Amino acid sequence: MREDIAAAMKQALKDKDQLGLGTMRLIMAALKDRDIAARGNGNPDGITDDDILGLLETMIKQRTESAKMYNDGGRPELAAAEEAEIAIIKRFLPAQLSDDEMKSAIAAAIEQKSAASIKDMGVVMGFLKSNYAGQMDF
Repeated sequence: MREDIAAAMKQALKDKDQLGLGTMRLIMAALKDRDIAARGNGNPDGITDDDILGLLETMIKQRTESAKMYNDGGRPELAAAEEAEIAIIKRFLPAQLSDDEMKSAIAAAIEQKSAASIKDMGVVMGFLKSNYAGQMDF
């Protein structure tokens, strides 16, 4: 994943794509911050690809909320910039599951973990997050 992000940053630089380059720099800065924190916790390799997917999902969620606030505040040009960044970040995420695929994955997780009540939701969510990271919105 790191190589894909670095390659996209180089390509944006070559293409003189200012929005793409700025977004890639934001991703790289957030990635470095998380790597430094992980190294402080005894992980010399930094964060894993699953953690990177989580980071990208968080970045998308933040920009989605910002775009909504900009639209509500009458600033569509700023909302459009946030949505453009979302499109760039989404290129690094795996394909999202459809509603039917998501329902079947959830049903399979419930069956596999023998979940019987709402108390078992944490176990099911953990299973889904480990097996479908980046493919569904949790």
